[in-house]
Amino acid sequence: MRITLKIFTYMAVGFVILGIVGYFWLKTSLPTVSGDLIVPGLEQPVSVYRDRNAVPHIFAGSKRDAYFALGFVHAQDRLWQMEFLRRLGAGRLAEVLGPQVVRTDKFIRTLGLPRAAEEIFANSNADVQAALKAYADGVNAWLAGRSGALPPEFALLRYEPEPWRPADPLLWSRLMATRLGRNQASETMRLRVAEALAENGLPAELIEELWPQAGVAEPTSIASSALVPKPDWLQDSGSNGWVLHGDRTTTGKPILANDPHLRFGAPILWYLAHIEAPGLRLTGATVPGVPFMVLGHNGKIAWGMANGGGDVEDIFVETVDPNDPEKYLTPEGPQPFRKRREIIKVKGDDPVEITVRETRHGPVVSDLLSTPRADGRVAALATPAVRGDDSTVAALKAINESKHWRDFEAAARLFHTPHTNLFFASTAGDVGLVSAGRIPVRKAGTGFAPVRGDDGVHDWSGFIPTEDLPRRHNPSSGWIVNANNRVVGDDYPYLITRDWGPPYRAERIIEFLKKRDQHDIDASEALQGDTVSAAARKLLPLMLAAPASAAREKEALSALREWNYEMSRDRPEPLIYATWLRHLGRELISDEISGPKARAYQRLLNRPGARFVHTVLTVKQHWCNDISTPEAESCSDLLAETLGLALDELEARFGDDWSEWRWGEVHRAAFSHPVLTHSPLAARFANLNIESDGGDYTVSRGMTAGQGRISPETHLDGAGYRAVYDLADLDNSRFMIATGQSGNLFSPNYDDFLERWRDGKYIRIVGGQKFLRDGGGTLLSLKPN
Repeated sequence: MRITLKIFTYMAVGFVILGIVGYFWLKTSLPTVSGDLIVPGLEQPVSVYRDRNAVPHIFAGSKRDAYFALGFVHAQDRLWQMEFLRRLGAGRLAEVLGPQVVRTDKFIRTLGLPRAAEEIFANSNADVQAALKAYADGVNAWLAGRSGALPPEFALLRYEPEPWRPADPLLWSRLMATRLGRNQASETMRLRVAEALAENGLPAELIEELWPQAGVAEPTSIASSALVPKPDWLQDSGSNGWVLHGDRTTTGKPILANDPHLRFGAPILWYLAHIEAPGLRLTGATVPGVPFMVLGHNGKIAWGMANGGGDVEDIFVETVDPNDPEKYLTPEGPQPFRKRREIIKVKGDDPVEITVRETRHGPVVSDLLSTPRADGRVAALATPAVRGDDSTVAALKAINESKHWRDFEAAARLFHTPHTNLFFASTAGDVGLVSAGRIPVRKAGTGFAPVRGDDGVHDWSGFIPTEDLPRRHNPSSGWIVNANNRVVGDDYPYLITRDWGPPYRAERIIEFLKKRDQHDIDASEALQGDTVSAAARKLLPLMLAAPASAAREKEALSALREWNYEMSRDRPEPLIYATWLRHLGRELISDEISGPKARAYQRLLNRPGARFVHTVLTVKQHWCNDISTPEAESCSDLLAETLGLALDELEARFGDDWSEWRWGEVHRAAFSHPVLTHSPLAARFANLNIESDGGDYTVSRGMTAGQGRISPETHLDGAGYRAVYDLADLDNSRFMIATGQSGNLFSPNYDDFLERWRDGKYIRIVGGQKFLRDGGGTLLSLKPN
């Protein structure tokens, strides 16, 4: 017995020692941020100052060395993030993560994103290629010269990254083009809903009511003169942006504010940096893995972006030739499918081989279904995201180097994917917006649902000419606003989309801007943090018509009547309202689209949208009737029923005293690590979450989950980057990202921005070399050999 006890004691001590050794070994993965380093591949010395917020300030003797140094610094702080995005975009996750991600790799390979990236690189001009090569050289210089461990994820997965290739940064741009295009998912959802309506004996025209179009009274940013599986990472996203002319500011110079909304992750996508070299001065947000400044200023202009929301994808239902399954029907007769073979390596399992078929419209995405269609039809995806002649990377480089509106306009013509609203302001006083991208011109139809591919009726005839894309320059109103709302009016000669985003954030921004004649930078900061729900202001008065006989319902309605519509984490009213709206939305449509295929549209069931609910309560009240019962129910009946359901749920979760309920208890911004989240121990340190304000339709966006395995109120999507640019003094511009500069969970900078981000705080990114030397940061001198 004593011997056995000793053995277990020795084993326990051994594991403790191994754990301590492993901990200190993994800590060597933190980068060297001070001192001198000899770095082969540099042409001239480069100084990298990191300020107190760990933001690197790169001073290089040439543009080439600046791109090289940015690649080096990105690799120091965010190597695993870069590697993960590279493998995601290349369809090579299964090589290191195993069978559970084969589905995602199949989707990427079927689209052909790796092939598109290679073609884009080959078609890029020499300057763009040189920048991409210099950046890759910088990443590889860090990989070759490191002396410690790789970041913890590599140790966990037991592999080392391959050298960086010049085309690798283009994989991220293809991911974004695919992610923000996203119309394929809407088309597929509508087809499934149409099938469900038919099963319940209801007309397909009801689909138009489920997806109501933007009304003529909604703000416009520019007054005009079961087919496809969807990967989890394809999520709806949005952005806010506004630019004020100097006539509307206290300084007489423009202010530009921008906060793009994407799915949260740990670390956040964005990485702050300041870069100076002859002919290059950039400050703002980069994306690790990409050599150009994505959002920021260059000393002369500032720019921002918001998803344009254009309908740039179509599903074409192709008919397989009944006489030859190797062909499909076209207006010119049967044509052979183009085929290519893709082999997906899988960690711990045999490789998976797929044959990708393509039609004249694009890749056959229905082949990804676990059970292929047996009716002689297949679905092909048409999208500009997979074209090899895309010049968006050249546009980004040109924007970085623009000095005036005319330069910016010329750069915007090169911006192909995704469809993006590009905001502009200059120190010269100009402001503007260009809605840039390749937006298809259809021979017929609106892209609302999948269409036949064999007759050519709905084929694309090209893209909206760049000279006809919506734009605005120095408007008389003194401002330009876009928050994914409609960009043009009904008299615009081309179809951009029939599915503009909800107007609520844009309405709130415009309301705020109209309150005063002139604004300062602090006002734009406050507006980015605004939590008033314009949607609640429209919906709640209609919902409050609910009859209430019980005391708890009366108390809840009374509290909501006194509510100021702020989605504050410390208040109960946002929680009551959001839960009631969720139940109401679900009950409005659950009877019409119920059936055995209900799982296919759970997302719609859990969050049908405020615009739809408003339409029902004001115009289309027939949705309030439950078609599964013989009685006719009114909206008043349904409002009372769903209020009771909401209060039942909340009491079960939080107790009977509604005054103690808090929105922040459930509305927590959640930043999950894509790999370590699956390890219970590592997830405790790698995943980040914090109580947050805001909601689905507030300017400070707190987009909720609405479905899935987590709480429906979890805050999953929002402004991972916020910036306000002061064109009177660009050093006075304000910046913030959501987590921290480092992607290494052993670093104190992994999460040091989180609370400041939640509380609406900002930093400034300023300083020449002397200022930075005296400011308490660190200096890393990179020297050529």
